[in-house]
Amino acid sequence: MGTRIFESSRNLYVILLNISFLGLLCVFFLISIQPKNHHSFSNNRFLRRSSPPLIGDTGTDPGCQSLQSLDGYEAKCRHLRFHGPCVSQGYIDYMYLFYCKFGCSPWGGYALFVLWLLVLFYLLGNTASEYFCSSLESLSELLNLSPPMAGVTLLSLGNGVPDVFASLVSFLGSGTEEMGLNTVLGGASFVSCVVVGTISFLVRHKGFRINKPAFLRDVLFLLLVFLFLLVILVNGEINLWGAIGFCFMYVVYVILVYISSFHWERVSRGGEKDAMSGDGFAHDELCIPILDGVEEKRDVVPWDEIGPKDGNPMTVEVEIGKGLGANPLSFCDWSVFILQLPLYLPRRLTIPVVSEERWSKPYAVASATLSPVLLCALWTFEDQSMPFREAFVACGFGVLIGIALGVLVLFITEASNPPKSWLLPWLLAGFLMSITWSYIIAQELVGLLVSLGYIIGISPSILGLTVLAWGNSIGDLVTNGTMAFYGRQTGTQVAMSGCYAGPIFNLLFGMGLSLVCASWYSYPLPLVISRDSDLVETLGFLMVGLLWALVVLLRKDMKLDGLLGGGLISLYLISLSLRLIQTI
Repeated sequence: MGTRIFESSRNLYVILLNISFLGLLCVFFLISIQPKNHHSFSNNRFLRRSSPPLIGDTGTDPGCQSLQSLDGYEAKCRHLRFHGPCVSQGYIDYMYLFYCKFGCSPWGGYALFVLWLLVLFYLLGNTASEYFCSSLESLSELLNLSPPMAGVTLLSLGNGVPDVFASLVSFLGSGTEEMGLNTVLGGASFVSCVVVGTISFLVRHKGFRINKPAFLRDVLFLLLVFLFLLVILVNGEINLWGAIGFCFMYVVYVILVYISSFHWERVSRGGEKDAMSGDGFAHDELCIPILDGVEEKRDVVPWDEIGPKDGNPMTVEVEIGKGLGANPLSFCDWSVFILQLPLYLPRRLTIPVVSEERWSKPYAVASATLSPVLLCALWTFEDQSMPFREAFVACGFGVLIGIALGVLVLFITEASNPPKSWLLPWLLAGFLMSITWSYIIAQELVGLLVSLGYIIGISPSILGLTVLAWGNSIGDLVTNGTMAFYGRQTGTQVAMSGCYAGPIFNLLFGMGLSLVCASWYSYPLPLVISRDSDLVETLGFLMVGLLWALVVLLRKDMKLDGLLGGGLISLYLISLSLRLIQTI
């Protein structure tokens, strides 16, 4: 009964988001957001900087000072009309939209932005769980990766894709680099303090113990990562090779996990018991920090488990793609399905999916046809220096490639079953298009949050530390907490391991990749990082939280209790309060 109520609430939430999305599209269309002779996209590039990057610098108008010094929305609108945005924007110029279209009714602008923010958070998480993770799961099976290697490579990439792209967009944008650092550290702080603390409270009366070797490995390695990051922040700069070395630390972690996996697999085959911990854990629980990483980050009830009468597009598409079965849809089912299409259909038509339960030949033909068209359209739109004739030729070339691929898929695939051969191109195409959609959405999300920060008068770094970090990490709180509460000893172990392995991945791979890209554009000069004492303070609280967990668990014989949870949550609240007070 409870599951049924959850499913109904989930569908209602998705329907409301889709209706909001349709309303937002109507508003955007009616108010004609782009001004005349206003090149709001002129500085918008996926991976381009006009000058060597400086983290904490916002470009020609640092902090939008000239805009903030003006009084009244009319003056600010006039400034934006003639000078363009002073911070990175997505595909929508939010500051122009607010001051020039909602200047007389700012609350209408705030309401519009909040609705759009919810839609973007949903799209980013849903794209990762339903498309990106699906491709990665299939790739890990196709490449025959062992569970530990899949857990710390492909599956952890699927888990952390929202954080990775949000970080990458922040570092590569103009005026958003400060948000990137705070988002990553804010997410790590939330997961390692709030999520771990919540899990400890949930199981405090159950006497659960976590595995000592696995805990020591993950916590000590995370402490090492924080120390390296502290050196970077204190030094104030990092060159290309230093950034590559920081990112390479994740390879060291993968090797460490693999070695422990190999050791405990050999111990298990020899019939030996867990001599290191004495806690009775199987070897796979010890050495795989995010073994079930994809499921861990997904919602509690996956889309494909909700029946057709729930009006779920994932289920309805199977019936439509494979023909009408024994259970035809009612008018109510069709109505719900149509209401869920606006956010679902654009991605489904452009991201190839070849899983058994979601295979649909019409969608496969459409995605093969439209994927090249979308990529070419995005490329020409982003490259504002491209002449119209070249852009037209590029789009035409994309259309021709799309038609050729669509015809090929039409003749070589079956309506009832997904392709069994040539799976790698299908999976790589799904992987590429999932990345494309994730980057587009993350770019829009960061642009909106930065604009909101300047409009409201809140530092973008605080928004990154709170709103963006919470939005990307709330799934960890729900899924890890649920896994620990209902999953008994094994579920608690996996949930706790994910709370430390996740931040390791986001810091070393997510932020490491961002540092590599940013330092690449400043090469041969080092990438300058502003010496921000607030970041050092946040990092200090993170390290104190890890040491607190280390000391308490060792003294409590690795049992989770209220002392651990209360201390971690208190540390997080103190850290956040200090940052907010300093900002005010």
